[in-house]
Amino acid sequence: MMASLISLMDMAKQNIVIGFMGTQLDAGMGPGRWEKWRPTISLVQHEDTLIHRIELLYPTRHEALAQVMLRDIASVSPDTVVNLIPMDITDPWDFGEVYAALYDWSRGYRFDPAHEQYWAHITTGTHVAQICMFLMVESRFIPGVLLQTAPPKKQAQGNPGSYTLIDLDLSRYDVLAQRFSQAHAEALEFLKSGIPTRNKRFNALIEEIERVAVRSHAPILLTGPTGAGKSHLARRMFDLKKSRHQVDGDFVEVNCATLRGDGAASTLFGHKKGAFTGAVTDRPGLLRTAHQGVLFLDEIGELGLDEQAMLLKAVEEKRFLPMGSDREVSSDFQLIAGTNRDLRIDVAQGRFRDDLFARINLWSYTLPGLAQRPEDIEPNVEHLLTRQAAETGRAVRFNAEAKARYLQFARSANAPWSGNFRDLSASVTRLATLADGGRISTALVDAEIQRLNWLWQRAGVVAPAATEIALDDLLSAETAASLDQFDRLQLDAVIRVCRAAGTLSEAGRQLFDRSRMQRSVVNDADRLRKYLLKFGLTWAAVAGSATAPFTP
Repeated sequence: MMASLISLMDMAKQNIVIGFMGTQLDAGMGPGRWEKWRPTISLVQHEDTLIHRIELLYPTRHEALAQVMLRDIASVSPDTVVNLIPMDITDPWDFGEVYAALYDWSRGYRFDPAHEQYWAHITTGTHVAQICMFLMVESRFIPGVLLQTAPPKKQAQGNPGSYTLIDLDLSRYDVLAQRFSQAHAEALEFLKSGIPTRNKRFNALIEEIERVAVRSHAPILLTGPTGAGKSHLARRMFDLKKSRHQVDGDFVEVNCATLRGDGAASTLFGHKKGAFTGAVTDRPGLLRTAHQGVLFLDEIGELGLDEQAMLLKAVEEKRFLPMGSDREVSSDFQLIAGTNRDLRIDVAQGRFRDDLFARINLWSYTLPGLAQRPEDIEPNVEHLLTRQAAETGRAVRFNAEAKARYLQFARSANAPWSGNFRDLSASVTRLATLADGGRISTALVDAEIQRLNWLWQRAGVVAPAATEIALDDLLSAETAASLDQFDRLQLDAVIRVCRAAGTLSEAGRQLFDRSRMQRSVVNDADRLRKYLLKFGLTWAAVAGSATAPFTP
């Protein structure tokens, strides 16, 4: 007999079988019925297994057969209780009707798992009934295991054949658990584009994003500085869902910062011909293009309030009104939004609707900038060189001294990576293009470091002289006069980071990117606020007094 091992605790429980009466396999009224194998009858013919109760579902038009089976079971196993449960199903091949009947019955049944173990018999009934029984067990509406019976290899009267118990708790199957673990690891590697990132917080972030991407259809909000990889990650999430057959549509991306006036609503929601000057034909809009797919709205904070209201309705109801139309259209898409702004501040200042923010903030993830992940610079450089080789057919590598010098600079405080991965990609491209003989030399690295310093100074990211002069304007005369040179230099550096950051929270994350990992409660913004307050400074005063850009 093939059967699952049953624990001693389970052996003390009563065995309860739930199954459909087989109107063909269990059929038979005359004496000849005992010469054939009948699945339901065979259950009580195993000498070493006692079935305490059978919940036998049957159509009322086969009442006579049900009564015969009741008597036959009693003659073979007098200790087995049989409950005949009439279940009138008009079409036994109608999935919805069969599942609804089983669901209604299970919801009204008083299961007692502490004292009984339930075996859902899937040998009898139509294929639809068997599938429905499987789903009821898998979803735990029937808290038990599946029971599969099979006839003996050689038909003989009284031979009950065999039975197998199938536990759908997949965690008990080591091989399946290994497969799931492997699929999980492959998904993480896919989201990270195969880059072996080392930053623990980033890896933990991607691990949660992977679970959400494959399990949820709800909106996702990606925040972080420009160039941190929000758009790339959104597309990778779509590709992952596509590989799991969770989306049928396309990935549609739009930068909301490029949308203005009537063009914004028209681009997103479409319009009817003649809706406004220049609307010479109908336009479906990107929301409809993203039907059954993913819509990525980058810089969603740039949307106007009217478009925000229309988007909220589209996300909640899957319906919206194109411009110039008096009939709503529908589109079912998953929204991924991206922004480099703190939408909480925009909500407080009335620039972003609080109801839309609440709707898209169910899953919110902040991607750290490159400067906050210095340990990930080296694997990203290697990845970019590999990609460059694939695109150009020319392999390029650093010599040892050049690589050490480049990484030392790239990980230092002198490298703010204000453009994040865009800056890094451009830097590696320049080095690879200029490398003679496929080797990046120290001379090339030194020249590239000078170029990056010039780039960031020109962008106003590094301007020490201008910031130091501004300190005397920011501080009271008494505070400025009392500062040691150490405090002045430290405050100078902090203010430069504040001015380069978009928000108090972002500046705090950059300044406390190491010590924050040792804290159980992280509030970078509050730590920075208190530091500034020591000098009589507020965030508004510091962030609102940006220095003039540096000109080489």
